[in-house]
Formats: sequence, structure tokens, C-alpha cells
Amino acid sequence: MSAALWPVVARITAALDAANARDEHEVAMRLLKVNEEAGEVAAAYIGATGQNPRQGITHTHHDVAQELADVIIAAAVALHSITDQAPAVLDGKLHAAARRLALPPKGDRT
Repeated sequence: MSAALWPVVARITAALDAANARDEHEVAMRLLKVNEEAGEVAAAYIGATGQNPRQGITHTHHDVAQELADVIIAAAVALHSITDQAPAVLDGKLHAAARRLALPPKGDRT
């Protein structure tokens, strides 16, 4: 992950907290934002593949990539909003996923 991810996510979360507080409703909205962004990925992919014959090709793979990045940002903000250990949580899950695929740890690619 980008080294800049967590400091920027912390700033975004702080700005949202200042604007909206961080009560149960606001956290729920941040969680729902992840789903909204995922829907935009699906719409962009449908548009990139022309699956809607009425509309044809309306997006590019670049658009899909941009929407996927929005999902990652929204998820990081939501994660940061529910735990002060967000980087460690993500790191742990990332390495667990790699272990399930039997991938060697970084630097151990012999």
C-alpha cells in the first residue's frame, strides 16, 4: 500500500469527524459509502464491457480502476473510523490472505 495512505486517511477521517461528528449514524454512513462506491465499480465495469446494449460502451478500464481506488479509500476511512489500529488490522488481513494462497512473505521469493 502507498505509504501516504494512512496519514491521508487520518486527515480525511478528521475532516469528516469535524463536519459530522463520529456517532453511530455517521459511522454507519461511512460503512454504506463503501457499498455505494462498490456499486460505482460495477456500473463502470458494465459500461466498459458494453453489457447494456441500450447504452453500449460508456466507460473505460481506467474508469473502473478509478472507481476501485474510491472503494479502497472509502473502506480505509470506514476502517479508521471504527478502530485506532486500522493499519495493523489491514496489514494482518493482507498477510493472512497471502498465507491462504501460500505466497511467501515479502523478501522471501526464492
